[in-house]
This record gives sequence, structure tokens and C-alpha cells, in this order.
Amino acid sequence: MYEALKQVKIMIKAVFWDFGGVITTSPFESFNKFEKTNDLPIDFLRSVNATNPNGNAWAKLERNEINLEEFDKLFEEESESLGHSVRGKEVISLLKGEVRPEMIEALTKIKGNLVQACLTNNIQSMNEKGFEGNVSASGKHNEVMELFDFVFESSKENIRKPDPGFYLRACERGNVDPSSVVFLDDLGINLKPAKQLGMKTIKVIRPLDALTELDEYLEIDLF
Repeated sequence: MYEALKQVKIMIKAVFWDFGGVITTSPFESFNKFEKTNDLPIDFLRSVNATNPNGNAWAKLERNEINLEEFDKLFEEESESLGHSVRGKEVISLLKGEVRPEMIEALTKIKGNLVQACLTNNIQSMNEKGFEGNVSASGKHNEVMELFDFVFESSKENIRKPDPGFYLRACERGNVDPSSVVFLDDLGINLKPAKQLGMKTIKVIRPLDALTELDEYLEIDLF
């Protein structure tokens, strides 16, 4: 058992991290607070984003196919068709998360020892007038981004998770094989294709549990 685990650890050359809900607290918490305040059904905003997930307003914005003004109107139309009208700019303002210190500590320990990357579905040009909050991986959290060897952003690559091509292109950028990568994300839908490509995957629910699982894959001691 020990020898098998040791072989797994030696194989790992890279750690890929999602950003929102992993490095930072989940925006879904903010979604639920908004829903409660505005008398919306619980998880309504997530249901809007889950309807036509590859072609809805959210998907188009993350691939940088539409601008923020277009997203604002499209999201309102989509949410209204599901029974409750919500402006897209209201949702954007909910995306701001708090950095998790335990994750930053792990990033710092891994930095320089393995290839480390941030793989994020994000939104470009969040500083446009009329939209508050900056969730761009290259914007608000610059000090965190410096801990990564590279940041792979859907809005710049015009491809997003869970498209398998997103992960393959990230591996090409890092010059690593998928089988030598551990990937952490808070959404199972994003982890499934990564696992099918050969990555070791960790679903982040509680940060400490996720880091304990990650520690088992690495020769570096995270604790």
C-alpha cells in the first residue's frame, strides 16, 4: 500500500486549481442570500445557469462571446422565462468571494516545487461602467495570482470548463500529461471530464478536507 501511494506521489507533476469556490469562498453562498432577500426560490440563480449550460448567457460571457451589457439583458430574459426576472448585473455583483487563507498557505508551499496553475471560468472587463465587483482572475486577486505559474482563463481562451479541450490546452500550456495532474474544483460537472482525461480530481466542499486529500498525492508536506 505504501509503495503504491509513493508511486502515485512521484507521478504528480502539477496541481491545477479552480478559483471561485476553491481559492475563494463560493459565490453560491451569495446567490442564496440574494434569493432569500428577494423572495426567490432557493438555488434559482443556479437553475438559470444550468438551463442550456453550453449556450446560455453565462456560458457566452465566460467565453467572451458577448459583452456585459448583452449579458445583463440576456440573463434577465432567461430568468424571466423561468418565472422570475433578474438583471444580469445583479448577479455579477454577487460573485466577489473572500480568499481562503488555508488555500493560500498550500499554494505557497507548492510554489516552485510543482507546476501550479489556476483554471478558471471567468469574465473579462469586469470594471466596465455599471458593473461592480471584479472577479477576473487577473484583476482583483493579483497577489494570489502570483503564486501560479500560469492562469488559464475561459474569457481569454474562448473555451470553458467542462469542455475537455479546456483541460487539454491547459496541460499543453504547462507541458504536463493529464495523468500527472491533480485538479481541484468545487463542481462535479467540471471534475468529471478532467478525471476521464486521466487527472486525479478533488471536489472542494470543505477546504481542510480537500487539502488533506491533496496532501496524500504529493511528496510535499502541506501540513
